[in-house]
Amino acid sequence: MKISVSPPPFADAPVVVLIAGLGGSGSYWLPQLAALEQEYQVVCYDQRGTGNNAGEVPHGYTLGNMADELYEALTDAGIPQFAVIGHALGALVGLQLAIEHPGAVRALVCVNGWLSLNAHTRRCFQIRERLLHAGGAQAWVEAQPLFLYPADWMAARAPRMEAEEALALAHFQGINTLQRRLQALKQADFRAQAKHVRCPVQIICSADDLLVPAVCSSELHAALPDSHKTVMRQGGHACNVTDPDTFNALLLNGLASLMHNPEPVFKESR
Repeated sequence: MKISVSPPPFADAPVVVLIAGLGGSGSYWLPQLAALEQEYQVVCYDQRGTGNNAGEVPHGYTLGNMADELYEALTDAGIPQFAVIGHALGALVGLQLAIEHPGAVRALVCVNGWLSLNAHTRRCFQIRERLLHAGGAQAWVEAQPLFLYPADWMAARAPRMEAEEALALAHFQGINTLQRRLQALKQADFRAQAKHVRCPVQIICSADDLLVPAVCSSELHAALPDSHKTVMRQGGHACNVTDPDTFNALLLNGLASLMHNPEPVFKESR
């Protein structure tokens, strides 16, 4: 597993690990990198089966496999402790890491994550899978922005949407790998395990997320013993991309509280 580790901005800078969603690309976090690298040593990576870690993932691939291979890569890089920032699937990997390696995960930020798959989210993925079977990679890639971005944001950025589609097609992870990673996502269920997450958690979601309803973050917040939830009024599923100024302010303030406050006060806010 190849990972990218930025230079530390100062001696003993805390490490944050960025985990993308189903797309798997570390470049998803580009709008956050400059802000984070001023305060943290940042680890970015393409997930197994995507980008720089391309190759078909095996049958029976699980969320546990995703967490194990990342933890092994971090250990090999000499990183014993870190915070995790995860989006959607990445938030689930972060939860898995926090449960399996409580001494390593100092803090966790879950962006549009969930405890178990919501019925609406499952329906969205069923529709997307039908598109994949009927129209292949082209159909999957063309539909993807509809679930990520608000309509008005997309309409104002038509050339960008076309460029993103071309790039996604050129680097498509393959139908078998996508289906196996998607199956791992759908099977994840933390309802019985959430109480074992002992690190402080920041939960960020968007009220207009078409793919993962904000209620999923409310359920996650209620289940995690030491968590704080903030709801962005708009931004869609990829709120860190569509409104990076608002998101980055929430993220940096939240990380500072989680990692530097000995007695953080967690209150739900909107």
